[in-house]
Amino acid sequence: MAGHSKWKNIQGRKNAQDAKRGKIFQKLAKEIYVAAKQGGPDPNTNPSLRLVVEKAKAENMPNDNIQRAIDKATGNKNTEHYEEIVYEGYGPGGTAVMVICLTDNKNRTATNVRLAFNKNGGNLGESGCVSYLFDRKGYLAIDRQDFEMEEDDMLLAVIEVGGEEMESSAEAFEIYTDPESFIEVKDHLEKEGITFATAEVTMVPQTYSALEGEQAENMQKMLDMLEDDDDVQEVYHNFVETD
Repeated sequence: MAGHSKWKNIQGRKNAQDAKRGKIFQKLAKEIYVAAKQGGPDPNTNPSLRLVVEKAKAENMPNDNIQRAIDKATGNKNTEHYEEIVYEGYGPGGTAVMVICLTDNKNRTATNVRLAFNKNGGNLGESGCVSYLFDRKGYLAIDRQDFEMEEDDMLLAVIEVGGEEMESSAEAFEIYTDPESFIEVKDHLEKEGITFATAEVTMVPQTYSALEGEQAENMQKMLDMLEDDDDVQEVYHNFVETD
């Protein structure tokens, strides 16, 4: 699972995401809507809603937008319905790709996802063809510019609260947890005054696939095309570009 910094991928996406702020808010609103619809409108009793609300706040989504999505999910006149669909396949060079969608039109979503793969040298596969190459993990990233602590002290704090693993670099501490204990670990560390640049339950590749040249360019085009789709919530992959 370890061996490559997820932080680098996050930082690499940041500028592109800043340019798509409205689209990100739209996707987050849909995710909030689904979580509130399934588990109720109170983040204190709905862990899924709490996680996505915190994710939205980390993206600077206005509180009014967040509340509007929750109210919409619990309103009596609401008739919207979104279905989660997971697509799996291979990008250029055999890279593993998982695409998580929330959609009200399966045919539209399937067509768009297939097009993104086919147009950029990839191909969709059967359910389960690559998911076994990923582990579901809680992930917490701490920007070391925002929080000063020695590596040994941070590792001790992580172990004491139940974290499974920590990777460190000059830029960040990256903490991995069991997904079931993610909120507990996060809460404990926050009580120690730690703030997070990223906090999410995600899919972490067991191994990474390095691409260069045209294959790397096509892979990035495919990821951009998928992430730009309104129905696509998350794209997980094991691609890393060679230096």
